[in-house]
Amino acid sequence: MSWKTIPDVAEVASVGGVVKEYQVVIDPQRLAQYGISLAEVKSALDASNQEAGGSSIELAEAEYMVRASGYLQTLDDFNHIVLKASENGVPVYLRDVAKVQIGPEMRRGIAELNGEGEVAGGVVILRSGKNAREVIAAVKDKLETLKSSLPEGVEIVTTYDRSQLIDRAIDNLSGKLLEEFIVVAVVCALFLWHVRSALVAIISLPLGLCIAFIVMHFQGLNANIMSLGGIAIAVGAMVDAAIVMIENAHKRLEEWQHQHPDATLDNKTRWAGDHRCVC
Repeated sequence: MSWKTIPDVAEVASVGGVVKEYQVVIDPQRLAQYGISLAEVKSALDASNQEAGGSSIELAEAEYMVRASGYLQTLDDFNHIVLKASENGVPVYLRDVAKVQIGPEMRRGIAELNGEGEVAGGVVILRSGKNAREVIAAVKDKLETLKSSLPEGVEIVTTYDRSQLIDRAIDNLSGKLLEEFIVVAVVCALFLWHVRSALVAIISLPLGLCIAFIVMHFQGLNANIMSLGGIAIAVGAMVDAAIVMIENAHKRLEEWQHQHPDATLDNKTRWAGDHRCVC
């Protein structure tokens, strides 16, 4: 099963395990016996392990690309590579001068999990700018379908799941917003004794967040860890600004009422000299 078939997965980087390779162990004495150089062996291997294009053909109003695949896939394919012909016209095969075997590529390290032994793993790499939560959910679905086909004794262990961090960040942001709503309402109610003033600060929070997410949606930005953290910081500054504006409005209102004790203030009244209205 190819993990790259999952939408928005760029690649899967392998960690640990061994890499299969075909190893050609050449016998120098047999090379000398047949008069074949090492360069000729390498040239024969390169020539036998390639593909060629054959242009295209048109059939039933459709165009088909012609391609000849000549890649080596089995040990027999290697053993039957012709290096040269002898003086009697008998072909000299690779098996006559070398031993071909399957073995692991030279290793420079291993991957280990919790000190329990060597493991083979993979890191799913997300395409830039894509939704991490959706891709992780798709990967988990693939894992569930794969578990039933695993050999006995083989299991898949998730070592790092970024969706947990994203969920915690969202829960933390939601909790902090709720706390700020309550604190702002209590502060405005206790110190200002004015319900409508408290509503100004309380309504500005969800309204500002909605506008921020709308702008992010049209710009194609995802609500990742960085953006959620920035929103959490900006919410605090927005609350401070709302409280300062409300407190300043009440201060100005009290000054005006002190200077005009017998006047009635409505939404059309303006402050003399300041040219600002109180609504």
